[in-house]
Amino acid sequence: MLPCNTQGMTPDILKSALRNAQGTNVNNLRHHLPLSTLLLGIFLTACSTTPQTTATICSSPAATPWTLLGEVRWPHDLLFAGTNVGGLSAIDYDPGSGLYYLASDDRSAQDPARLYTARIRYDGAGLQEVNLQSVIPLRGPSQQLFTSSKAPEPGIATPDAEALRVLPGGKSLLWSSEGDFARGFGPQIIESATDGSWQQQWSLPPGHDLPHQPNQGPRNNFTLEGMAVSDDGKTLWVAMEAPLRQDGPMPSPGRAGGPVRITAYDMATQQPVRQLAYVPDALPAGLWIQRRALNGISEILADGPDHLLVLERSFAPPLRFGARIYRISTRPEAGSNTLNQPQLTSGNHQPLSKTLVLDLTDAGLRSVDNIEGMSWGPPLSDGRRVLLLVSDNNFNPAEITQFVALRQETGSCAAGL
Repeated sequence: MLPCNTQGMTPDILKSALRNAQGTNVNNLRHHLPLSTLLLGIFLTACSTTPQTTATICSSPAATPWTLLGEVRWPHDLLFAGTNVGGLSAIDYDPGSGLYYLASDDRSAQDPARLYTARIRYDGAGLQEVNLQSVIPLRGPSQQLFTSSKAPEPGIATPDAEALRVLPGGKSLLWSSEGDFARGFGPQIIESATDGSWQQQWSLPPGHDLPHQPNQGPRNNFTLEGMAVSDDGKTLWVAMEAPLRQDGPMPSPGRAGGPVRITAYDMATQQPVRQLAYVPDALPAGLWIQRRALNGISEILADGPDHLLVLERSFAPPLRFGARIYRISTRPEAGSNTLNQPQLTSGNHQPLSKTLVLDLTDAGLRSVDNIEGMSWGPPLSDGRRVLLLVSDNNFNPAEITQFVALRQETGSCAAGL
């Protein structure tokens, strides 16, 4: 078994209700918070023992498979079209319109649940600007705006939007909500028109709804965090952030937790057809760990016909963030199909192997914030691909909204595994 590369901690961060009444010009933002408020995660190496999984490091003729094009930072008090911009948990590019869609995980606490559209301009010289274009209010089954969880509409879950993809053809969007556990609602997969109007709700994979007995089902705020559409538009992948309770514990110091389920849907039938088990990194051994130190899947992204990129996002108090991008195969032989297995144990399935493509602490950024969204952008003029990332600032003045553009280097192993 090859050494597994471990990193500390992903976040289950309480959302702040702080806001500033001052408006900010979106086109001119290059705000930088003091580095003293943003501590990088501490990364050590340890080996996971149960379940068995393999993590390798991407070696390449290039020094790194990715080069930082640049970043744009927004402060927590940015206002746009009468809304407080923050909580950006997902990003996806629509080639038909040239727009990027951004999902806010505001539970209608700051403003009604919403998406944004933006235009992002970059070239070989760097990431030039990110300009918001519109606000898209999300609507429920009766086309009503979602109300705050403090004054919810009876029978309607207050959404917590965490993943978002533009469906093939660019006429509809698919997004996930982590659920409204306090009011008895589990996670959701919702299809909306590009104007935010409700279209339909997709069924969940087995065991992903609220449990009917203790120590079963998803953990609160650790549910549907990642979403990817295959290049041919025939398969949707959805990823949980953390293991189902019956599948194992959360990661602990020096030891990986239980496997996290990544489910494939047939886009034609909108039904789950396959599922893979992925083991996120352990927490760093030897680090003093507080209870809220976490690590799990933050996003997934299709990378060719039979691979996914997996973004592991980590957190440890007070504000230590980290992010690593792994590459996994989705070929039939890559791992067991766990779709119909009620419980995953070390002896009843084969988890995926994974290859570390990039640790964001090595990308040349001054700091890494709470990275949650990942999307391809249009290629550069020389044909090289561009990967875009966005962070969720939790509406916290000590955090930032961070857009990161990465350029893939020619011949790097990021595309050849």
